[in-house]
Amino acid sequence: MNTVKKDVKDFWRLLYFVRPHLLVLIIAFACMICFSVLNSLSTTALIPIVDNIISGKKIVINPYIKVPQFILDIISKINSMSQTDLINIILFGGLIYFFLRNLFDFLQTYYMSDLSQRVIRGMKDTIYKKLLSLSMSFYAKNPTPKLMSRITYDTAVIRDSISTGLLDMVLRPLELITHFTVVVGIVLYWGIPIKFLITSILLFPCILLPAVVIAKRLRLITTKAQEKMGDINSILFEIITGIRIVKAFSMQDYECKKFREQNYGFYKLEMKSIKRLNVISPINEFTSVIYIVIVLYLANKEIMAGKLSWGSLAVFVGSVLLMLKPLKRISKVYAIVQQALSSAIRVFDILDTEPEIKELRGARNLEAFDKKMQFKNVCFAYEKKEILKNIGVDIQKGDIVAIVGPSGAGKTTLVNLIPRFYDPTSGSIIIDGIDLKELSLKSLRDKIGIVTQEMILFNDTVFSNISYGAKGHTKEDVIRSARIANAHEFIMKMPDQYDTIIGERGFRMSGGERQRLSIARAIFKNPPILIFDEATSQLDTESERLVQEAIDRLMNGRTVFVIAHRLSTITHANKILVLNNGAIEEYGSHQELMSKSGLYKKLYDMQFFKERQGERG
Repeated sequence: MNTVKKDVKDFWRLLYFVRPHLLVLIIAFACMICFSVLNSLSTTALIPIVDNIISGKKIVINPYIKVPQFILDIISKINSMSQTDLINIILFGGLIYFFLRNLFDFLQTYYMSDLSQRVIRGMKDTIYKKLLSLSMSFYAKNPTPKLMSRITYDTAVIRDSISTGLLDMVLRPLELITHFTVVVGIVLYWGIPIKFLITSILLFPCILLPAVVIAKRLRLITTKAQEKMGDINSILFEIITGIRIVKAFSMQDYECKKFREQNYGFYKLEMKSIKRLNVISPINEFTSVIYIVIVLYLANKEIMAGKLSWGSLAVFVGSVLLMLKPLKRISKVYAIVQQALSSAIRVFDILDTEPEIKELRGARNLEAFDKKMQFKNVCFAYEKKEILKNIGVDIQKGDIVAIVGPSGAGKTTLVNLIPRFYDPTSGSIIIDGIDLKELSLKSLRDKIGIVTQEMILFNDTVFSNISYGAKGHTKEDVIRSARIANAHEFIMKMPDQYDTIIGERGFRMSGGERQRLSIARAIFKNPPILIFDEATSQLDTESERLVQEAIDRLMNGRTVFVIAHRLSTITHANKILVLNNGAIEEYGSHQELMSKSGLYKKLYDMQFFKERQGERG
């Protein structure tokens, strides 16, 4: 019972996305009603065709049934017509009838398809906006390919369910009602034995029950298929981004085999889903054939005794079969809705996720960074694993702070707390006397520029990448930033210079060029606080020299946090924090730390020895 309630709740929540497009839905519904009425009236033409034209008999009404006068007048008019006139009316009337019927059939399908596309467009916008609002911890827990699967594969399943499922949910009950009304009218006015109607009604559970049973299993299969699609997207993402490693290790055959296995698993699940979804129709068709055999068997004696005409029987059977068509579609709709709910729940999981990093109501704007930043007993744990322990340090405006230490010491985590990508588990970070949690995220992040070793660029022009996030910029400002970053020279050698599309993640450029563009972007932003997270760690010597020159220019007059790969590049820092196991083990200038013979000196000497060995080699 609880499951049914949840399904109903989720379905109504899904329909919430339809609300902005009610006009389109109303137009579609109006076309459905017109189509349904016209479709139901089609069988009434069988009576004059079979009884009057083919058999040469007049249409006879059950004398014991009170029939409206207008129906009697129509029947009297038909009975008085010659066969030629009746044929002409049926032919030309049929043309008009089928034109209108097919017109409304097209319109209902078109507007429902338009509705489904509008809904999915809005849903994708909503998901995308939600993803941008979520905290970094969410992305740490949810792989990118699986999130992409939610916004592509899952929304496609929902779209199909709206274009077909919602159409059938509205249209088919209308058709069922109109067809059933015609069937009851035929039974009453043409003296069809009531046992035929009872036999027809008994068909309903025979058609609906198999669909309900199959749909429950179908939902489980759909959920597994969605998970498998996420796995396939993960493999594709890894291979495309790591294609150099795959080729370098000649692992193409291995990766092909791994993808083939996942792809085959998805194929098997999809075929299970298709089999169960499509088996509903043949079951229903066979049930319909059994019904026709039973009715004809029962009707044989009635017709031989003259109690029933072939025309009346044909209209009755034809109307019942028309009634069965929407009933079959309704039975299939349940299965389609179950598939949609499986996808909708995965989408709702994202929409229901609350960002861990939130602004306080009435958060203050950080107008400028004027004095100092303080770390007060800052601790941070991720999934119960302690990463930072009691970090306490004061940073004055204009300080260059280098953060060094062994791998896994918590260096990147520490700088990620400054723009509030994460919040401390305990303790606080204060800037000019204000806790970061009291500041609006935008005003805080507007004061911070970040350059990382990942060198994130977008598949856009050089100009757009440098001026990313800025308003009111000019080309001269962009060029000035590029010159400071040692990037202008190689940009001018590009095919379209600053209008060149750089490709996804800047794939068409070298690592040094990508990093200099990242620095140019930080220069253009002109923030008072800068964070460099191992910005030169992946570069060759010449590229590193050019990038380091750009970094030195960018540092001028700013408060800088540097996580350095090469300790020789941060000897000029006036404050060096040495992290070890999440805590500050040493703190001071280069000269002070070298005189202590502690961890810093050990790391520095070790690296200096390796560099000297490399030079000799």
